[in-house]
Amino acid sequence: MSSTPEAPARTAAPGATPEGALDRFFEISKRGSTVGTELRGGLVTFVTMAYIVILNPLILSTPDVEGTVLGGSAVAAATALTAGVMTVLFGLVTRLPFAFAAGLGINAFLAFSIVGSISWPEAMALVVINGVIIVLLAATGLRKMIFDAVPVQLKLAITVGIGLFIAFIGFVNAGFVTATGNASPPVDLGVGGSVASLPTLLFVLTLLIGGVLISLRVKGAILIALVGGTVLAAIANAIWPFGLDFGFAGGIVALPDFSLIGAVDFGFDLQRVSVVALIMFLFTLLFSNFFDAMGTMTGLAREAGLADEKGDFPRIRSALIVEGVGAIVGGGTSSSSATVFVESGSGIGEGARTGLASVVTGGLFLLAMFFTPLTSLVPGAVAAAALVLVGAMMLSQIKNIDFTDFRVLLPVFLTATVMPMTYSIANGIGAGFVSWIVLHAFSGKAKEIHPLLWIVGVGFVLFFARGPIEALLGV
Repeated sequence: MSSTPEAPARTAAPGATPEGALDRFFEISKRGSTVGTELRGGLVTFVTMAYIVILNPLILSTPDVEGTVLGGSAVAAATALTAGVMTVLFGLVTRLPFAFAAGLGINAFLAFSIVGSISWPEAMALVVINGVIIVLLAATGLRKMIFDAVPVQLKLAITVGIGLFIAFIGFVNAGFVTATGNASPPVDLGVGGSVASLPTLLFVLTLLIGGVLISLRVKGAILIALVGGTVLAAIANAIWPFGLDFGFAGGIVALPDFSLIGAVDFGFDLQRVSVVALIMFLFTLLFSNFFDAMGTMTGLAREAGLADEKGDFPRIRSALIVEGVGAIVGGGTSSSSATVFVESGSGIGEGARTGLASVVTGGLFLLAMFFTPLTSLVPGAVAAAALVLVGAMMLSQIKNIDFTDFRVLLPVFLTATVMPMTYSIANGIGAGFVSWIVLHAFSGKAKEIHPLLWIVGVGFVLFFARGPIEALLGV
């Protein structure tokens, strides 16, 4: 995700007299901003986030258990539509400068953990159910209570683990890491220990370009890296053809493909997947959506100077409800759960303080729906570099974890390593939770374990033992 923005420059005195209905509605002058600043902040946030319209279809291109693959242009259109609608809605309801799009951790979990057992329509139905539960929890105030019950170290470890998982997927997809077919070593660098193919070389170049741009705090670094890598791929393909098609037979502008909207199936095939597995899939979706969004919003509110000492910010309950709606809409459009993006910090860094910036960002996403043919031009190896870049930035949260206590160190380590090693976010979360409970319970710290954490831990024990349990019950 995006790096922490520099301290913003105030463009108006906080608390200034409103200058019209727009100013009063969004509290622009009250928060020390101007209309121009909000417009600029919204534009910068869009540029920083626009890569998701390209990247989300690539992540969701994994075949499901039936061999069905979601159409790239349809996913791109649904991604842009959902991001646009939810960002505008959030800006109008909460008046906060946070933008929405398909959450990277959640779409990765769908693609690499869930659809190996169920179909894409069934997976999206789980996302919708997850959203309904989040809305109910947020409306009743339970969401914040549960969020406060989970140790902050585990919340951070999950972000770190998802970052490593996403990065590992990028390495594999680019051919930078390959399976050897041997017991030892099971994986190797490239082919025979060297980066031998042109696509893998393009992956490395795109990764380095993006790394330099992010280091220089260039706005839209990932998007620029994707475009630059695609241009390099086109040039290389023209000189040394390796199977890429950069034709514009259909043009670069087209009407959005909305064929995936409403493609959800709540009639889960229990002959193919057990009820226990479905419950754990749903729990992991809920957990990821639930905690990642709350942590992100709290951090962004602090960056914008809108949070109090407890981390609460204006219209927090409305914000949490709308975020749950994002999951419902994202599942309903087959674009994965839409959640608040930490890249919103780039617009905040430009001075954005109100929902007007979100309306601008959302409007640009709606315009992007008509340019989705461009998404098909990005080679897989180039897109893989973006996954590694995003994973690396998510890893930055590790600096906030206290490793001096082994009761913290081991659960964090297991959470972060089990995810990529088993290709499962759920396995990593479960390993972290169970080990946290065991280490604290048997080292004199049982009283520090929240009752809700015990319940979650028992659920994960059942999840890990579901094979023998199902055999015992004859399921």
